[in-house]
Amino acid sequence: MVTRESSRGLLLGMPVCLIWGYVAIALFMTGDGIELAFLSRYIVDLGFTPTQASLLFTVYGLLAALSSWSSGVLAETFGPRRIMLVGVVAWLVFHGLFLTFGLSAQNYPLMVLFYGIRGLAYPLFIYAFLVWIAQVTPGARLASAMGWYWTMYSIGIGFLGTYLPSLSISRIGFIGTLWMATFWVALAALLIVFMVKDRGAAREDTPARLAERLRELSRGVTILFDQRSILITAIVRIICNLTLFGFPVIMPLYLTSAEIGFTMEQWLHLWGVMFIVTIFTNVIWGWVGDRIGWLRQMRWFGCVGGALATLAFYYVPLMYGAHFELAIVAAVALGICVSAFVPMGAVFLAISPERKGAAISAHNLAAGLSNFMGPAIATLTISWLGVQGVVWVYASLYLVGAVLTCFIRVEQPGLGTDAEPVAHFPTRARPEEAM
Repeated sequence: MVTRESSRGLLLGMPVCLIWGYVAIALFMTGDGIELAFLSRYIVDLGFTPTQASLLFTVYGLLAALSSWSSGVLAETFGPRRIMLVGVVAWLVFHGLFLTFGLSAQNYPLMVLFYGIRGLAYPLFIYAFLVWIAQVTPGARLASAMGWYWTMYSIGIGFLGTYLPSLSISRIGFIGTLWMATFWVALAALLIVFMVKDRGAAREDTPARLAERLRELSRGVTILFDQRSILITAIVRIICNLTLFGFPVIMPLYLTSAEIGFTMEQWLHLWGVMFIVTIFTNVIWGWVGDRIGWLRQMRWFGCVGGALATLAFYYVPLMYGAHFELAIVAAVALGICVSAFVPMGAVFLAISPERKGAAISAHNLAAGLSNFMGPAIATLTISWLGVQGVVWVYASLYLVGAVLTCFIRVEQPGLGTDAEPVAHFPTRARPEEAM
């Protein structure tokens, strides 16, 4: 990995030279996530089945996982700015094709094709920027810089990306709202081109041979088999975001049904509240995790708490109907528990500090697979288990994750592998890596 630890200025933990890049992440994720919470409902309303709707997200998630795995190496090889711009152009092109020839024409094969290929684009933008952050941030402050990155991610995909549709759908419709997403993505690209002055480093040696790059990329997979704790952590990483990517597929169908009675606007507000909570709890859990231990926090609050919050998100509306205030409580609980996984990225690096590139690649692959597995579980089970069954599968997997954390061996800040003090681990920051 190309690193340039220096005394560059930091503002609240963010590299000053990349501040506009952080803003670009929020804007890009606003555009990329604008359809996340309503697209499945719209597709079903067009006459497609819930299984077809969830399959669309499943294909998207699978290709996003592949792109997530390779984006870090590509950014290191060709430079993060260049890879981010490739991601933007690909996103705009295939989003336009998806809307024009897929969704508007109600052509399901083209919907799957173009939306799936669009899934390759967004990891190129957001994960290349992670490499850029690592290049310009002193190692002792890297966790803070990463924490702000995930905060901007949450502001984009969760807050703006959810609340904007709740305002625009009634005015310009579903298709108009989807076209509006291109404005935010294009604006993010303009910030990267004209406002971020740091150029970003590509490989400083001779151009890497293809075989060499492929070997480096493959280490993100082989490390899963070389180090058992990395493999177990990757499985927990996949589990931790199942509801974030699965609920937007199934919950609009459930909560806006005649059985429950929420409007689409109310559902969007509920999902937005969940993400607003994570903006603040990302920072709080980072502070708490440093003191009680990363794994203990993820086990009890992330996994066990996440299982209970997942069930509450389904059963509170089932028991009380369209009672918005009670549903808000369930959404807040889910946001609190999901954000308890904030130390996850640091755990990968702490397990294998001598192979940081491979550890980051493994983390990105697991993050992408979570994007795939959430909708995939819904696709495979909703037709015979229904929404309730899918929710129970998610909750059960969170409990499996709790058990798996007992087998991860890592030196944590302030805690040794066996709860003995360690003083040499360098990661110590206020906001940690988030979801």
